[in-house]
Amino acid sequence: MAIEFAPRSVPLERRLQTAAVVQWVYSFLALAQTCIILFFLLVFTRFWIISVLYGIYWFYDWDTPSQGGRRSDVMRRWAVWRYMRDYFPITLVKTADLDPRENYVVGSHPHGVLVAGAFTNFCTEATGFPDLFPGITPYLLMLPLWFRAPFFRDYIMSGGLIPSDRESAAYLLKNRKGGNAVVIAVGGAPESLDARPGAYTLLLKNRKGFVKLAIQHGASLVPVFSFGENELFDQVENPRGSWLRTIQEKLQKIMGVALPLFHARGVFQYSFGLLPYRKPVCTVVGKPIKVVENPDPSHEEIDRMHTIYTEELYKLFEEHKTKYNVPADKHLTFV
Repeated sequence: MAIEFAPRSVPLERRLQTAAVVQWVYSFLALAQTCIILFFLLVFTRFWIISVLYGIYWFYDWDTPSQGGRRSDVMRRWAVWRYMRDYFPITLVKTADLDPRENYVVGSHPHGVLVAGAFTNFCTEATGFPDLFPGITPYLLMLPLWFRAPFFRDYIMSGGLIPSDRESAAYLLKNRKGGNAVVIAVGGAPESLDARPGAYTLLLKNRKGFVKLAIQHGASLVPVFSFGENELFDQVENPRGSWLRTIQEKLQKIMGVALPLFHARGVFQYSFGLLPYRKPVCTVVGKPIKVVENPDPSHEEIDRMHTIYTEELYKLFEEHKTKYNVPADKHLTFV
């Protein structure tokens, strides 16, 4: 295979965009492991006091992630996120207002490989979320596992990430003042195994926990679809029932994280690597679906709201797909 190298004449702006995405991919794939190793290595150096002091702080700060976290507006406005936004580019589109007096459960689709659209739109201010939805504070849910990594937990909390458990989401939705939007990548890690160009398969049929959560707290449901998310990476063929898919699914159940064998481009060449392709991602936020509060909803009530949500998501996709280069004969498939 011939390798296509990047030309030397690449403008500085594009080099900075690539650098921004390199740090993001590294943060997603290896920063947590790096922080854990650093924490323990420091114990055996003259800087051991750093790990000891952090350990004490960590003990007293243990519950912070599940109590709204500790976001940093300074971090969310870093220039690096603007360069990352422009690399693809990533844009955010509003189709309806969100009332800051209410709380919301936002379903983000598809998960993709590295959740680029959801992260950029809801964990940074690079795409203008505060201007489009004034008074609304977004919180993206992430696997609780990552909040057990020293140093890394503080980094991800600063972007507005919280653990993806019921207690963490409920803490925010209980706030009667409103203005909180809990963003859930509904398909979760398993859906990333289907993330490849041209794929429109969503894990949603049996994903009803987010609907129950919304009903219990009277939070409106908001469907969101990121057009182009699945175009960012290629993935080794792993059809359902294949030996590779079987191994991936077993590992996902054991480890809690999926391991898609993805690839795209590199830093200095365009033929292979772990950086995403420069493909546009447009995240379209649908209109809120009103929910009647019921602390103990029946299965029938949950199923009914789940059906309404699925129909609204399908409608959102159909109304906007041709604007974002999705062929007219392509439709969402729910599994």
